[in-house]
Amino acid sequence: MSTQALKQDPSKALYINGEWQAGSDTVDNINPSDTSENLGEFAQASTDQVKDAIAAARLAQPKWEATPLEKKKSILQAIGDELIARCDELGTLLSLEEGKPFAEGRGEIYRAGQFFHYYAAEVLRQMGDLADSVRPGVKVEVTREAVGVVAIISPWNFPTATAVWKIAPALAFGNSVIWKPANLTPASAVALVEIIHRQGLPEGTFNLLLGGGSSLGDTLIHSKEIDAVSFTGSVPTGRKVAAATAPNFVRCQLEMGSKNALVIADDADMQIAVDAAIAGAFGGSGQKCTASSRLIVMDSVHDAFVEAMVERMKTLKVGHALDDGIFMGPVVDDKQLAANMDWVEKAKQSGANLAYGGERLQMQHDGYYMAPTLFTDTDNSWDINQEEVFAPLACVIRAKDLEEAIALTNDTRFGLTGGIITQSLRNSALFKEQVQAGCVMVNLATAGTDYHVPFGGRKESSFGPREQGQYAKEFYTIVKTAYQKAY
Repeated sequence: MSTQALKQDPSKALYINGEWQAGSDTVDNINPSDTSENLGEFAQASTDQVKDAIAAARLAQPKWEATPLEKKKSILQAIGDELIARCDELGTLLSLEEGKPFAEGRGEIYRAGQFFHYYAAEVLRQMGDLADSVRPGVKVEVTREAVGVVAIISPWNFPTATAVWKIAPALAFGNSVIWKPANLTPASAVALVEIIHRQGLPEGTFNLLLGGGSSLGDTLIHSKEIDAVSFTGSVPTGRKVAAATAPNFVRCQLEMGSKNALVIADDADMQIAVDAAIAGAFGGSGQKCTASSRLIVMDSVHDAFVEAMVERMKTLKVGHALDDGIFMGPVVDDKQLAANMDWVEKAKQSGANLAYGGERLQMQHDGYYMAPTLFTDTDNSWDINQEEVFAPLACVIRAKDLEEAIALTNDTRFGLTGGIITQSLRNSALFKEQVQAGCVMVNLATAGTDYHVPFGGRKESSFGPREQGQYAKEFYTIVKTAYQKAY
């Protein structure tokens, strides 16, 4: 059942210069919902294979950039078509290796297909600008060209969607790609590359490298033959990427951590507030950079909100990713679970009140299960409210009014998303204007963004041009200004 979606032998799952290859080693892909199930032994690339992929990508990129627009469009459209047509099958595979409920896994694959459809259309919307020069008889033409070879380093929490919102624009704008996905989710990567392989891109245009970041990632980010690096992951690793690419003047785009706040205003609709908090804090087991891990609640509604949250949390079903009716699956692996339980203890030691959850769950299958967890009586200055905790864990922080709520929201070194639940246009306007975040939500969960508009944050959450929508061209293209004397 686990590998039916894959046609490629996992031990030969590296894709370099149009060919599937074995690696220098393999690693097991363990199902976090049932650790007795190994989803396959997946190849691990050597540093020599990284260099081979870079060389292949450099040779292929001019051929791909010169490919007629309608052919490029049809290729990206076909990839999107197949992802959507196979979203049940590939969503099952994704959920098995990452742990998110099937509904979320299926939705992620469907969304990945939509990304390819969107950027297929963008292939035909690459317009330039014409202008008269300040010099008589001279015309100015402004166009965009591909950056060149793009290295993409993507995370495990959205193994297909996050990768695709980088891959699709990179290809749409004529770049060649070297993709290093997270080592925890190799099957989803191979399934996507199988689809791309069948579309007949010039050999070397797209390459897949599986392996650890310390070896493969370092080789990629230090290479002078890479023209741009797009990375999503932790802040410490993002700093390493920035430090490695800067000496070679390689373009760098970083999406990193966050500590998002959802404000519950004193006029909030309590049903909407609880729905948004539950979805934002515990969806995907809290393993989202957009998760609402800080719930800033005004005094007058604090007790009612906490009571409603706890009552709702009691109804949340945790279980195997493919079980019917579950809200939350396991966390991704044993290291993540151990880190989560450490944060529970740190919160208690800081003086937080455990309102619900906080324990590891024993289920029918041996997996990395944790109860959704809520702490109250917390202070925004505590580590639990300042450090990113990639867990189904949220902390309630009191605020006396909107001014204090906004100040607390901004009191973090991160700035990806922020949300408010309110029925007041004034509250909404002030929050959208004053919150220091790249994405702001009103009466919505902090997690959940669209593919046709820009995504990114401020402070330590993001660095470089925005991702998604038409804004992606700022990273994946270079502007050329041409002057010509007409007569």
